[in-house]
Amino acid sequence: MTVSEALRTAAHDLAGVSDTPRLDAELLMADALGITRSTLLLNRMRDQVPPSFAALLARRQMHEPVAYITGRQDFWTLTLNVTPAVLIPRSDSETLIEAAVDAIKCRPPQRILDLGTGSGALLLAALAQWPEARGIGIEASDVALAIAQSNADRLGYGERARMQHGNWRHPGWHDALPGPFDLILCNPPYVETTAALAPQVMQHEPHSALFAGDEGLDDYRFLIPALPRLLAPCGIAILEIGASQRLAVSALGSASGFDVDCRQDLAGHDRAVILRQTPPT
Repeated sequence: MTVSEALRTAAHDLAGVSDTPRLDAELLMADALGITRSTLLLNRMRDQVPPSFAALLARRQMHEPVAYITGRQDFWTLTLNVTPAVLIPRSDSETLIEAAVDAIKCRPPQRILDLGTGSGALLLAALAQWPEARGIGIEASDVALAIAQSNADRLGYGERARMQHGNWRHPGWHDALPGPFDLILCNPPYVETTAALAPQVMQHEPHSALFAGDEGLDDYRFLIPALPRLLAPCGIAILEIGASQRLAVSALGSASGFDVDCRQDLAGHDRAVILRQTPPT
């Protein structure tokens, strides 16, 4: 069987598992061949199917995410290594970087903080965007910290990025942070504990990075009151939110003295709350 034929069959087989069955099949085939997807599509469609493809396809049919199967995920301009110890970076989260680029036009940030860095996605994307910046990634999981630091070193940002253990649910968690910061980014857990998630998420991604109480707001209640003491006077904080959480998170921001704005993702859903300290009158 040729690669082209196998991809058609695989896309059909994955139709009940994935919203993007053809793309998933192509990414798995490229991984089996040890090439990029673009090389696969341009030059290798008539090749014979490699023996390892069947096992990769079987894993995807069991709802394992493609990123965990291949160990890689593209985010912003970067390719990050990922494992089941970290949340898979999603294109929705790129909304935070887009919001930061639009909000910071005149004075590029020099010091960046990423709260709950996971794979390092937000911090490393920001460092790629602003070459003069340095940043710190805070993470409660030591395994995730190692992955984030490995990504930073592999991408050449090791001297500009420092990954540091921290848990915002513990008193005094921010005392060891050498602020203030010009830009704070955060994709906290924000899923309600009773939410029904797709099997590839519920069965494979770390629950500690997903769930945040009955309303999905627990972590915002810890984080937002601490942000004023971490931000520089003209700094901004940008937090990812669930599509229905704009009003609740905005209220928490206003209660902590912030001017609040919101940015939508490409699907038109509320995705990033932007917090600026209210100027003194």
